[in-house]
Amino acid sequence: MKWRVINLELNEPNMNLALDEVLTEYVGKELVKPTIRFYGWKNSSVIIGYFQKIKDEVNIEKCKEDNVDFVRRISGGGAVYQDNDGGLTFSVAVPTKYFTNDITKCYKIVGDWIIDSLGLIGLKGEFKPINDIIVDNKKISGNALTIRNNCVLIHGTLIYSLDVNKMFSYLNVGKEKISDKMISNVKERVTCVLDHNNLTKDEVINSLIKGFTKDKEFTFDTWSEDELKRAENLIENKFKKDEWKFMR
Repeated sequence: MKWRVINLELNEPNMNLALDEVLTEYVGKELVKPTIRFYGWKNSSVIIGYFQKIKDEVNIEKCKEDNVDFVRRISGGGAVYQDNDGGLTFSVAVPTKYFTNDITKCYKIVGDWIIDSLGLIGLKGEFKPINDIIVDNKKISGNALTIRNNCVLIHGTLIYSLDVNKMFSYLNVGKEKISDKMISNVKERVTCVLDHNNLTKDEVINSLIKGFTKDKEFTFDTWSEDELKRAENLIENKFKKDEWKFMR
């Protein structure tokens, strides 16, 4: 199987989510090669899962006050906070006929690529079903998946740095004030690259590219004009609309 790799790009949140949906359409129809993309976030954002209720998950007033976007993705899973500092994000899109229908196995395949990437920067990662990668028994990567348009889409984040207080300020964690105990509990369960190794983001993204492309035939490429036009259409008619954001 030949792969298309799209190198690190910074996009607004709606564009990142729209491009992932475009991948399911174009990869699923085999109009483009199976694709691995790496991306970051121009604007800070809370991204909620497809099945979540936004008012339950997002501190909407705080987001509006700080100009933080809140958006809904096409995959399931929980809400995450993303900004240009903390996360390195990736997506993998493959026609279903080339992958497995076993969701855990899908996560394991991509999880092994993440583990290979971590090994290149001296970190020992382990796959923790169903969709996490851990280092020293702490989560360092979380992933989500959807199967649509004859395409398997897996996307996730490798946590580069972590600001728990900022994260909780935009997520709903109850009306009570965030306690030191709550912060400590998260720090006991979640880790980031900078907790283990003082590397630049460029060094980490290079390790991700090497880990994800190991033993693969691939070429670096860019989006086609048709894909970008389709993404803009999805932004205007879906991802920006309250009917989508507040559908639950």
